[in-house]
Amino acid sequence: MSKKDIRAALEKAAAERILIIDGAMGTMIQGYGLDEAGYRGTRFKDWPRDVKGNNDLLVLSQPGIIEEIHSQYLEAGADIIGTNTFNAQRISMADYGMEDLSYEMNVAAATLARRAADKFERLTPDKPRFVAGAVGPTNRTASISPDVNNPGFRNVTFDGLRAAYREQVLGLITGGADIILIETIFDTLNAKAAGMAALEAFDEKGVELPIMISGTITDRSGRTLSGQTPEAFWYSMRHLRPFSIGLNCALGADLMRPFLAELAQIADVCVSAYPNAGLPNAMGGYDETADDMAGKTEPWASDGLINLIGGCCGSTPDHIRRIAEQVAKYPPRKIPEIAPKMRLSGLEPFVHG
Repeated sequence: MSKKDIRAALEKAAAERILIIDGAMGTMIQGYGLDEAGYRGTRFKDWPRDVKGNNDLLVLSQPGIIEEIHSQYLEAGADIIGTNTFNAQRISMADYGMEDLSYEMNVAAATLARRAADKFERLTPDKPRFVAGAVGPTNRTASISPDVNNPGFRNVTFDGLRAAYREQVLGLITGGADIILIETIFDTLNAKAAGMAALEAFDEKGVELPIMISGTITDRSGRTLSGQTPEAFWYSMRHLRPFSIGLNCALGADLMRPFLAELAQIADVCVSAYPNAGLPNAMGGYDETADDMAGKTEPWASDGLINLIGGCCGSTPDHIRRIAEQVAKYPPRKIPEIAPKMRLSGLEPFVHG
C-alpha cells in the first residue's frame, strides 16, 4: 500500500474497532537470557565497550530474536507493532560508542517489523497490520537540569535532540514504518523536538505518516516529569495534528485511569493507552498476570475511554492476547467535537472563552 492508503486503512480500522498495540519488547528480550556475547553476536564480538543491555543493537546482532518477538505479538492479536528502536538515536547510543550505527539500526528495525507484519497480513488480508516506528525520550531532558546545584544547566540542546531524532525518523521511514510513535514522553520539550524532526523527515522523504504521541505520568501527582498535567500536555502537542494522544509506562492500569479519562474528554483525536503490568516489585519485576491486567483495562473499553490499547513494561504476548479478547466486544471511543477556543499550556492548561 502507498503511504496514503496506509493512513486510510489505519483510520478505517480505528473507526471499526479498538486497535491492539503490542506489549513490552524489553520484557521479552530479558526472557532470552542473553549474556555479553549474545548481545555482541558475530559482528560486534570485538567491540571495545560492553554492550549488554543495548537492546536496540539486537536488530543488527540478533535479528532473528527481534523478528520472533514481533511475530509472537502479532499472533497474540496486535494490530500495531512497535520497532525495537526505543533508544536508537545518537544521544543514547553514545553510551556504547555506537552513534554512527543509529541510522542503520532504525532501517534494520523497521525492516524486521515490516517483514513480520506483512507475513501476518498475508494470512488475514482483511486485518491490516501496522508498523509504528518507536521514538523514545532519550536519556537526557531538555527542560530540567541534571545538576541540582545549577538549575540553568542543560546537557542537551533542542537542536541536538532534533538532529538525532531526524536521523532516526529517516531510518524508520526507509525501513518501512507506517507510523511514527513518539512515546514515553516525560519532557514535552524533547517530544516537541521529536515532532519537529518527524515533520522535517517527512518533507525530505516526500511522505506524511500518522504520528502517535504517548506521554508518561510519572506518579500519582498526575504530571509528567517536566511538570505538565495531561490536559496541558495535550495542548502542547496538538499542533502536530497527531493520529492519537495517550499514555504509557510508569503506572499500572488502575492508577492510570483518571489521567486517561481526562485525555478522553478533551482530545479530538484517538486516545491510546499501554500501561505497565502493575507497579514493579522489590526485584524490579512485574507481577500482574494477563487476567489481572485485562480485568483492569476492560472498563476503559466499556466506558468508552480508548481507541487503542496495549501493554508496556512487564507485559507479554499472553497479556496482549487477553486484553484483545476482553476489549473485542466494545466499540472504540467516539471522538468528541471540541468547540474552538484559545487553548494554551504551561504546567497547567489555560482555556480562554
